[in-house]
Amino acid sequence: MFERIKAIIIKEFKQVLRDPRMKTIILVSPLLQIMLFGYAANKDIDFIPTAIYDRDNTKESRQLLHMFTYSKYFVPEYYINSDVEENYMLDKGLASVVLRIDRGFGRDIKAGKDASIQLALDGTDSNTAMTIAGYAGTIMGNYQYSLLMDDASSQGLQLSVPSVDLRGRAWFNENLISRNYYLPGVIASIVTIMSLLLTAMAIVREKEIGTMEQLIVSPLRPLELIFGKLLPFGVIALFQTALITTLGILWFHVPFRGSLALLILATCVYLFTTLGVGLFISTISSTQQEAMMSVFLFYMPTLLLSGFAYPIANMPEIIQWSTLINPMRYYLVIVRGIFLKGVGLDILWPNLLPLLVIGILVIAMSTLRFSKKIT
Repeated sequence: MFERIKAIIIKEFKQVLRDPRMKTIILVSPLLQIMLFGYAANKDIDFIPTAIYDRDNTKESRQLLHMFTYSKYFVPEYYINSDVEENYMLDKGLASVVLRIDRGFGRDIKAGKDASIQLALDGTDSNTAMTIAGYAGTIMGNYQYSLLMDDASSQGLQLSVPSVDLRGRAWFNENLISRNYYLPGVIASIVTIMSLLLTAMAIVREKEIGTMEQLIVSPLRPLELIFGKLLPFGVIALFQTALITTLGILWFHVPFRGSLALLILATCVYLFTTLGVGLFISTISSTQQEAMMSVFLFYMPTLLLSGFAYPIANMPEIIQWSTLINPMRYYLVIVRGIFLKGVGLDILWPNLLPLLVIGILVIAMSTLRFSKKIT
């Protein structure tokens, strides 16, 4: 039995590695994804192109603009002089913010009246707009405090205002770098898509070129054929996991605080699911094009409902319940817990256990269906 399995494993590795397209998918695709996510998938807002529309042009308006533009966020890219230019800036996306101060702002401040300014935001990206509004609110709070202190000083008063010093402390991702959150998730993304594609397309390719019939009439038993087919792709997925982990740690300096052995164990358990689904797709597909379309039909909902980019807690309740059967949901929690939190099996077992159950069920059902198809 072991000799027969060994022969089919060697055959699969040779078949994969002699195909230039397969080698490109295996080696180049993970590198491209981690580079794109490492440099492009960044939600840290530290550059806000700003257009200044100062119709008041007084000492008070310049003081307020100084507080905005000398912060580390609002960068004055344009100085405009009309409402038409203001609309043009936002319509063309040249500025994320138009900071408008109308006439009378300085006069109202001097008279002790309430004054107003307009912060016109590009709300296309609601999360970014809310973050920018939060930054602006903090700056306005500081400006109002400075006005209060200046007024008290001009009257010869020593104003004592009690304050509350809020000192936030972020655990696990001290500098709140979004890259540290996304790059561990790239492991789940690549392991999923690669194992699905390689498994489904490799088996369907055997059907297309007519070698599946030769394997069926060979001395190989169905389970031996399945094991010999799946093991090479599992090894390739583990290699890609190691490659991404190494690049993430050494190139992008993502912290790795947990156990490498636990990461490998969780990845092996997760591969039960992805390899099983790939095996199932191979039984319902007649061509490689059908297999590829079926893979992406499964992959996209799995990714969207996993918590990779969007928090599951923000989804509708019925969608949250549906994510309980999504294996990537549990695998992402495990990977991020190992990378960022350094937690062990005592913390992660509630995610590892359902992942194991789902994996065993999927691989068992797919194996039974594949066995029936070839017998």
